[in-house]
Amino acid sequence: MLHTILGAGGPVSNALTTELLQLNYPVRLVSRRKLEPAGSAQWVKADLLDYAQVLQAVQGSAVIYMCAGLRYNKKVWATEWPRIMQNLIDATKATGARLIFFDNVYMYGRVPGPMTENTPYQPTSVKGEIRARVAEKMMAEVKAGNIQATIARAADFYGAESLNSLYDSMVLAKYAQNSKAMWVGNPDAKHTFTYVPDAGKAMALLGQHPEADNQIWHLPSAPALTGREFIQLAATAFNTAPKFMAVNKIMLQLLGLFNKSIKESVELYYQYQYDYVFNSEKFEKAFQVQPTSYANGIRQLSGTLFKSDKTLVTG
Repeated sequence: MLHTILGAGGPVSNALTTELLQLNYPVRLVSRRKLEPAGSAQWVKADLLDYAQVLQAVQGSAVIYMCAGLRYNKKVWATEWPRIMQNLIDATKATGARLIFFDNVYMYGRVPGPMTENTPYQPTSVKGEIRARVAEKMMAEVKAGNIQATIARAADFYGAESLNSLYDSMVLAKYAQNSKAMWVGNPDAKHTFTYVPDAGKAMALLGQHPEADNQIWHLPSAPALTGREFIQLAATAFNTAPKFMAVNKIMLQLLGLFNKSIKESVELYYQYQYDYVFNSEKFEKAFQVQPTSYANGIRQLSGTLFKSDKTLVTG
């Protein structure tokens, strides 16, 4: 029962790989850049923009996980996401495999309350509009009975070994290096984060349960906390004072003049200025799982990625 991960090499795909290998599934990792796979996993090179390569890469798969992230550029997204989604749909039809699509929450836009699987798509950003279109395209094929597929959504994540998430890089890594943390947006607004290992475990659970297909699932995430509460948890983990600088929209725009990724993030500023509450009760009840608490997640991450002298293990 082959499990194939498209866009392998990122934080969530790495966590998913670990889970699948522990379950003794054969795992195929697919990416454009060469990987050194762990355990018995095998790596295959493929460009997701090339249908022939995608089809070849997923041959023989029982489950296909789509975990790829594109360059953080709205023009790239507008061009490449529709094409990639069509390739995924066509390859899924051709092979009869189950498809699990790892997604974000951009398509919801600003939600004045908890985000659930039934929240309507009301994007307020270009990237959100693009993600709404590709999600709708995939689920239209599901409703037509053409494919067996699932959307697995997560909130902003933390706990990545690469430290490439906002919280990891601007709070945890800063405190690990005895620097002042940075918090984008309103530190008194609530925000939900998904712990990367929890996302990997949840994706693997969906892969094991075909009866959960053909619907949307919010992956297990602990209840939202305010920015100040997150910062205090991080400061406690690193035994330091909870000093931080709040980055407002004007500051973000100025930083964007020198950094293209930051510039691209400005349209999503609403996620950090207002409450961002992600609800995962549906998944928790269906699979009888509980998300890792933020205190435990931060403690585990600080112990795994940082040495006793607070220097980065990976650096």
